[in-house]
Amino acid sequence: MSRLGQVVSIFRYPVKTLQGESVDSIAVTELGFEGDRLWALRDEKRGDFGGGKRIVPLMNLSAQMGVDGAPPTIELPNGKRFTADDPDAPRLLSEALDHPVTIWPVGATPEAPEEIEEVSDLEADFRAAMGREGDEPNPDFSQIPEGMMGYLGQAGRPYVDLAPLLVMTQQSLDALARAATSSQIDVRRFRPSFVIDADAGSAFPEQDWIGARIRVGSATFQLPMTCPRCVMTTRGFADLPKDPGIMRKLVTETDGNLGVYGTIEQAGTISVGDPVERID
Repeated sequence: MSRLGQVVSIFRYPVKTLQGESVDSIAVTELGFEGDRLWALRDEKRGDFGGGKRIVPLMNLSAQMGVDGAPPTIELPNGKRFTADDPDAPRLLSEALDHPVTIWPVGATPEAPEEIEEVSDLEADFRAAMGREGDEPNPDFSQIPEGMMGYLGQAGRPYVDLAPLLVMTQQSLDALARAATSSQIDVRRFRPSFVIDADAGSAFPEQDWIGARIRVGSATFQLPMTCPRCVMTTRGFADLPKDPGIMRKLVTETDGNLGVYGTIEQAGTISVGDPVERID
């Protein structure tokens, strides 16, 4: 084993795409962090859970995990709070977003909307979702490791796009901030599961860990691939301004990637301050 660094922050997102919460310690199950993305908003125009890639105001909402397994509490920008299972939640959310949505827990099997908005240009739609402009290349999703396919849109799994965890280093955030001097580089833009202060390595050290197995606390993880970033990193929300320039720097500095995806090998508990050890 070799030490890679230590955990400096941990985040959980009780409702997909909404702002989450910082925690000092968290249980890791075979499916991901306890309470993480067990609810999500469905876009009633598209009939999917695409979230903040298309519904711009969505990241202005926040969610906190309920007590003892209760549904999370959602807070609107105006301060109004309600639980995710409130019968009035779809109306309140749709009004706040100016977009028709419903909200669903993991394991629900909602019927498709009666009418679904058609997409006339799939390529343009994908590039907009990934925040790519001009001749910038699209992310390459053609080589997704087999072990990650079990998370992609599977019923009963948390509402994650591709993997249950996203691992980042403070060094990557610092390197991007040095490159994007006119941008406000804030960890909230990049929605990591946990952040590591790396002991050594390149400007973006976690990219050198792809394919590794790591131990954190009593849990172990695999790091199968990099994380191609999308337009959500450029959104304006809370006190952060809209900033498409962030994606321009990501493309030039890191081929549009930041952080690495993680999957769970052994459940356990991780805490801020835990050492991170490479075990392969």
